[in-house]
Amino acid sequence: MGQSSETMTSRERVLAAFAHEEPDRVPCWLGASDGFLSRVMACTGLDEEGVRCHFGDDFRRVSAEYKGPEFLLSPEATSRTIFGVERQGPGEGRAMSHPLASADIEAVYTYPWPDPAWIDVSSIRRQAEQYGGRYAILGGDWSPFWHDAIDLFGMENLYVHMYTSPEVIEEAMRRIVDFYMAVNQRIFDEAGDLIDVFFIGNDFGSQHGAMLGPQLFTRYILPHLKRLIDLGHSYGLKVQLHCCGGFAPLIPLMIEAGLDGLHAVEPSCMGMDLKTLKCDFGDRILFNGAIDANKVLLDGTVAKVRRETRKVLEIMMPGGGYVAGASNDAILEETPVENVEAMFETIREFGVYRH
Repeated sequence: MGQSSETMTSRERVLAAFAHEEPDRVPCWLGASDGFLSRVMACTGLDEEGVRCHFGDDFRRVSAEYKGPEFLLSPEATSRTIFGVERQGPGEGRAMSHPLASADIEAVYTYPWPDPAWIDVSSIRRQAEQYGGRYAILGGDWSPFWHDAIDLFGMENLYVHMYTSPEVIEEAMRRIVDFYMAVNQRIFDEAGDLIDVFFIGNDFGSQHGAMLGPQLFTRYILPHLKRLIDLGHSYGLKVQLHCCGGFAPLIPLMIEAGLDGLHAVEPSCMGMDLKTLKCDFGDRILFNGAIDANKVLLDGTVAKVRRETRKVLEIMMPGGGYVAGASNDAILEETPVENVEAMFETIREFGVYRH
């Protein structure tokens, strides 16, 4: 890949972008799936770290490990969530049942909630130290509390409960997020001084708009999102939320809660016009992603990838507050490697700030 003149470390570059300052160049975010990484490793002979260096990824991630009880799965199940919901199918699969679908408040009180001690944080410091302060370190539990609630209740039941028995949803949300708060506090107590960005994930949008309106979001989601944000800030961390879909009406509420960054910014979804997002919010929140992972990276030609990547850079770069990468949580395994190469080559060529 082509090289540009660099005067900052990856960590310095990312933190400058979060501070809405213009670094030497736009930071790069690889965000690749395990399948895609394996394909690149197989065709290049590089290990994972070599692949990340090859593409110019400015981030590295550290993770805790599950060391809790082993649970026997039903014959049809392929996995089980930390909250006891069995799932079936490829990848994360789909929930096979919703144990709190018709729950009353007593059922929430007596549900077998997980123990934060099941998460082993003992290796995190060692994981972070190996990078020697060169990269921006992502840490913390993914904390997908909205998705856990959907698993436990079922989406339709969850919405019905919000209107018919709000105390049930409020108590369930509190208990779900209590677990994540405790796990993340353990992680940050162990190695918060080596972590730069608390990275969490909850999809509040679909292709056609937000999954909740501002009123429901404010009542049921925002207080718990703010708890996690405040926890990250109390350890001096930036907080970045992965959120797919068209959730633009919720962005002002997220900013008000103190959120520092949004990933992955899907421009093909309703309300996610990049020029509008940058104009309305670009000085108050960092945007990460925005290069179309499906219509451009997956289905486009190399020429289209280069052209569209340049367009995104022209919109999102000015004033800092932007990290360049794909508009998905992870680059899909079937994405053409040459298209990903073209995206990062274009970022490195045209993502240089002229000071």
